[in-house]
Amino acid sequence: MNVYFAVNEQKPTAWEVALQAARLLRSNKVNCFLSADAPRPTGQLFHIVATEKEAAEQSDAIITVGGDGTLLHTVARLGPQCPPILGINVGRMGFLATVEPANLEPLNRLATGDYMLDERSMLEARIAGKPMVYTALNDVVISKSEVNATIRCTVYCDSTPVSSYRGDGVIVATPTGSTAYSLSAGGPVVDARSNGMVVTAISPHSLNTPPMVFAGERQLKIEICENSRRTACFSSDGTNEIRLEKEDVVYVRQSPYKIRLVCLNEAEQLKSIDKKLKGR
Repeated sequence: MNVYFAVNEQKPTAWEVALQAARLLRSNKVNCFLSADAPRPTGQLFHIVATEKEAAEQSDAIITVGGDGTLLHTVARLGPQCPPILGINVGRMGFLATVEPANLEPLNRLATGDYMLDERSMLEARIAGKPMVYTALNDVVISKSEVNATIRCTVYCDSTPVSSYRGDGVIVATPTGSTAYSLSAGGPVVDARSNGMVVTAISPHSLNTPPMVFAGERQLKIEICENSRRTACFSSDGTNEIRLEKEDVVYVRQSPYKIRLVCLNEAEQLKSIDKKLKGR
């Protein structure tokens, strides 16, 4: 078995944890890969591959060492057709990166094949008039770009207007992303294995803007309205920040691709909610 390690060098303990995980996997005859731009010497534990893309293509699985953001950014770099991913959490929350550094023994199950693959739906977004298509495992966010300003958004579902409001913006989240920014903005928690999209307003200047959940086969259109002096910002999973102008339109739908997460516990999302949200 081949495993590619994506390590967040900004986390102080990430390389130490990565080395511990690699030793454990090597003892189970797993080949561990790093891309050539890895910033630290690694001795004989890792095989060095020229690029991250090549390392992922040669691997049966990816291990990210960081937080949930590390996993999301790895997906953003490699694309939705990358190998299954397992995250080791050296971040704060760990909804997606579920293996804790204090207990790396579950990695033995990766070596023996004793795990499940949890398929998670993704979003696909595009800005009208531009060719680029953006994918997101957590969310697509349209937010104001100026501190002392608001923007007005109109949300359409299959060309039918369903909501229009002024505020700090709007979040379109996957079920996986329902426990991230959308939850902080007042959105519901959705079973991560379901399909669909959650639309949550960010600090709306209205008492009548409830979060809405749409079926996976719907297409959403978000239009930036009014006041050409104020701009908005588009992002997908916290990356690809793009400035939007008045009357720009963003289309969001469910992606035909799904990300596969290595799952060591069938109720990981529910356990994370109970332990990491309710216990905060």
